[in-house]
Amino acid sequence: MPTSTSKKKATSAGPDGKSRPLQKLLQPSKELAAVVGPASLPRTEVVSKVWDYVRSHNLQDPDNRREILADGKLRAVFGKDKVTMFEMNKHLAQHLT
Repeated sequence: MPTSTSKKKATSAGPDGKSRPLQKLLQPSKELAAVVGPASLPRTEVVSKVWDYVRSHNLQDPDNRREILADGKLRAVFGKDKVTMFEMNKHLAQHLT
């Protein structure tokens, strides 16, 4: 009996066929790609990779851990020197298509 060798396309729909907008693959801008890489990623993975970058480069304000102190790469994404973790998603959204 022959088996199917076709591969499933990556979609934003889950196994139940419902839309999963947070899993939709998005292309980062060149500024954001300097932090997360050039590949298309779901929004959740982008946020995770930005947090990994922030932690690995020790960019959280030691006095207020909810604030991110931007280095050169993040300043290009955020447009300013300091953002709160709540503002971060607003700035990331401007760099994802």
